[in-house]
Amino acid sequence: MIKKLLSKKRYYSNKEIVEDEKEDYFRSSFHKDYDRIIFSNSFRRLSKKTQVHPLSKNDHVHNRLTHSLEVASVGRSLGIRAGEFLNKKYPDDKINPYNVAYIVQTACLAHDIGNPPFGHAGEEVIKEWFKKNKEKEKDFLKKLSPEQLEDFIHLDGNAQSFRIVSQIENNLFAGGMNLTFATLGTLVKYPHSSNNCKNIDKSKFNYFLSEADFFQLLFNELGLCRDDGSFKRHPLSYLMEASDDICYGLLDLQDAFELKIINLQSMKKIFIFICGQKEVDETYRNKKYTDIQKVSRLVAKSIDKLARHVMEVFENNFDAIMSDDQPKDLIDNFTNHELKDGIMEAKKLGSKKIFNEKRKIELELGAYNIIETLLNNLIFATYELYTNDNEKELSFKSKRVLELMGDDRPTKTKSLYNMYQRVIDYIVGMTDNHAKHLAHQLIGMGY
Repeated sequence: MIKKLLSKKRYYSNKEIVEDEKEDYFRSSFHKDYDRIIFSNSFRRLSKKTQVHPLSKNDHVHNRLTHSLEVASVGRSLGIRAGEFLNKKYPDDKINPYNVAYIVQTACLAHDIGNPPFGHAGEEVIKEWFKKNKEKEKDFLKKLSPEQLEDFIHLDGNAQSFRIVSQIENNLFAGGMNLTFATLGTLVKYPHSSNNCKNIDKSKFNYFLSEADFFQLLFNELGLCRDDGSFKRHPLSYLMEASDDICYGLLDLQDAFELKIINLQSMKKIFIFICGQKEVDETYRNKKYTDIQKVSRLVAKSIDKLARHVMEVFENNFDAIMSDDQPKDLIDNFTNHELKDGIMEAKKLGSKKIFNEKRKIELELGAYNIIETLLNNLIFATYELYTNDNEKELSFKSKRVLELMGDDRPTKTKSLYNMYQRVIDYIVGMTDNHAKHLAHQLIGMGY
């Protein structure tokens, strides 16, 4: 079973699924996965995408790229420990811990690659735009099936990340980045489609209808299909998820401190839970450190302590993680209640102080108008393309909007759903700055 989960197979087409055997001693199959993410255009664009604070003027504040690199750093450490654990548990399989580390690290690098401009605010705008127009029974949505419409109404960066690496980037609709099955499986946190969102009352899912067949193939190959047809999570995805939770829980606070949204005192309780009273008191009193250095020091110590406990929980719950009745996540199963309280307090403080900060709200409202402008123009032009047999008969505006998209413009197909998906691919791929620039061009303010 464990060998299946660490599969080196790569997908190129339904007729070409090949195990990667072209390895050098210095560059394994999973190392290649890492390189493919690092050198991709989609990953590089994360440097100009919002993590929490849109269009921040402070260069120290995290963007999606720096966040992803930090998550990957934690994930690599957890992956090595997991590899050593698996090697002891399955000695006959001769597992290389560094291969496991690369799998987790690469999944961490790619976990936010499908996030739209302006972070979760951008995601919410797209979902709300489709929902609002569905309720108004707009003609341009009537050709979509209920299942297809669900993909847009519940648009999730997790599903878009999976689509980018498995379909879009590098080899369009021919396996995308052609990552190993092990890495693709580890990337998946929510192994279900958008049609399950109504059951869990959350817009969290990991594959669109367009990727359903490939997802089924992938999870069959990995041995992650239950008898009832549902899918299980890859055990290493728990480490990817925990790495992300640890980083954003603490580093969002570090950003908020840099931006003077919260002060040193407001974080003290969190640090005491995780690092202990003595460590925190000594750090807070130490005059050698600036306040920023005090926060950085305690955040680093907190990440280390939380990561160590994550591995304890992973090892202690491994049999359940491998079973059909998998746990929700690792942090939910923390046995050290002070560490669990610490990370929960960090998330609470973030929700209370950071996500409702006035400047952030102002910028998110601006982001709302930017993405709404893009959708109003790009989707309507695409619908006109779909309904016209002769492209020469398109309105002047629609022609120019489609030309503005360049090589990314949707091609006329029998499926309106697929054409709209290409518009969303285009918008999601934008940086914050490019989305702002293009929206200004479309409304005549870019001169």
